[in-house]
Amino acid sequence: MSSPSKRREMDLMKLMMSDYKVEMINDGMQEFYVEFNGPKESLYQGGVWKIRVELPDAYPYKSPSIGFVNKIYHPNVDEMSGSVCLDVINQTWSPMFDLVNVFEVFLPQLLLYPNASDPLNGEAASLMMRDHTAYDQRVKEYCEKYAKPEDIGAKPEEKSSDEELSEDDYNSDDDQVAGKADP
Repeated sequence: MSSPSKRREMDLMKLMMSDYKVEMINDGMQEFYVEFNGPKESLYQGGVWKIRVELPDAYPYKSPSIGFVNKIYHPNVDEMSGSVCLDVINQTWSPMFDLVNVFEVFLPQLLLYPNASDPLNGEAASLMMRDHTAYDQRVKEYCEKYAKPEDIGAKPEEKSSDEELSEDDYNSDDDQVAGKADP
């Protein structure tokens, strides 16, 4: 790679080509949102989160900043800020990793294997250790309450604007719009 900006561009394109919905925050390629679905066969399955990603100037040599925008109940995610406590992102990041790794490996692993001994959400960590059934229920409640497509600004599956009106519903008066020809 010739420069961090080329690598940033390449990683972002790779993420977009991997079927992730990416929404740029501004004109640069350093801040964007990614739509992230909870991993299958987990308490988070069916949940959808908007993840804010900030790439530092030194990316890929410095790790991206990752945060959940809508609420999630998890010991390693700060409930108020959405910040993520994940060693591979915060301490052991390597330029060999890319953005696809974050969304296909690191975040799913975080949700599948919470670490209650290194919490950002102490209440979630303590509930998880004290009463796993109550913890599971709280995770599911948060998914129901805060992790639906409409919670991240996505519209529920709708007809596209092209399909909204059938030809029968839409009577076009195109012939009358032009009016009569001048004599």
